[in-house]
Amino acid sequence: MAVCPEKSSSSLKPDQNGRVLGGGFVTYMAGFRDLLAQAKSQIVEVDTADAAARLATGTTLALDVREPDEFEQGTLPLSIHIPRGHLEAQIESKITDKDAPIVVYCAGGVRSAFAAKTLQELGYTNVVSMAGGFGKWKDEGRQWGTPASLTAEQRNRYQRHILLPEVGVEGQAKLLASKVLLLGAGGLGSPAALYLAAAGVGTIGIVDMDEVDASNLQRQILHNIDRIGDRKVDSAKKTLTMLNPDVDVVTYDTRLDASNIMDIIAGYDVIVDGADNFPSRYVLNDASVKLGIPVVHGSIFRFEGMVTVFDPKNGPTYRDMVPEPPPAELAPSCAEAGVLGVLPGIVGSIQALETIKLLLSLGESLVGRILAIDTTEMEFRTFKLRADPSNQVTYANRERIEVRDLDGLCAPWISH
Repeated sequence: MAVCPEKSSSSLKPDQNGRVLGGGFVTYMAGFRDLLAQAKSQIVEVDTADAAARLATGTTLALDVREPDEFEQGTLPLSIHIPRGHLEAQIESKITDKDAPIVVYCAGGVRSAFAAKTLQELGYTNVVSMAGGFGKWKDEGRQWGTPASLTAEQRNRYQRHILLPEVGVEGQAKLLASKVLLLGAGGLGSPAALYLAAAGVGTIGIVDMDEVDASNLQRQILHNIDRIGDRKVDSAKKTLTMLNPDVDVVTYDTRLDASNIMDIIAGYDVIVDGADNFPSRYVLNDASVKLGIPVVHGSIFRFEGMVTVFDPKNGPTYRDMVPEPPPAELAPSCAEAGVLGVLPGIVGSIQALETIKLLLSLGESLVGRILAIDTTEMEFRTFKLRADPSNQVTYANRERIEVRDLDGLCAPWISH
């Protein structure tokens, strides 16, 4: 039987994909090793200890280029995930600063080396590849965790959020785990509640002791004509749960006062203030300062509105803006002075936006600033708000604050 002589590697030619046919696996592997060696010669490669030290500074980004199923099984804390196959298409939208320090990693250090080379070619100037990858990191007992995950239905519902690098899956999961309390289910509470529920805030509490009236429907879009006479909190819950079943709507059909406010607001991450009277605002201020909970405040009058954020730990509060209530004749209610129906939609939507920014630590909030809106001139102006040095109701004095019903007096209650 004739035996065909073995072909030499020099006689083998690669196909259009660079693979050598006719038993050339060794040649293929040699070519792969050459490519890997070439890539590593053009990048900076660090060990896991060096990578950990860089990440510990808080200024270095971790970029995971593994496949989604690998990422879901475990990852470095706060990692940005872009599968290697999508790197060129997605990196510039997820990491916009090309001078940002980046540690790239994969399972063992191979894909990350090629990824680091690609990033350099795209103009990223401070990139290193972690040798040994996630496997070595995990074997050494370094910190790692399971990333936030969403169901297929949630990924579809929130896909426009997920596309935003500043939100992504982790940000959306954070919204789903957040708790926001709305004071009022009226003009301001309606748009705020709708947009917070649509955004996927997991728990929305609503405090209101009123019932739906036909005169509400000009601006209070949580309700409709079929619910006239229903309790507002019940109507609000029906609307929000039909909008997003992910949201747990907790209702408080009661007047907020000193006897119940601490129990009601405790545990919430942010409070949206849509109150329409001064006693409620002052008791809310004192309780929220005592507990350190941020309040997104909104108010409306005729054609004008305003929004600000009171963060007791980081800025001025309601008592810094309004130390004492104005005389009643200078502060008529909407029932007395009227209000353009669309105005609370604008102000309440901005309140929802500021709430989401607080929950996700996005951008610059309105802490220490007042956004004033004049719809007749369509002017948006901001004013600085500073802490009043004579105000004793502060987070630093929280142990001394006594939350009391003010009975129109509105003087701060500080124990001595």
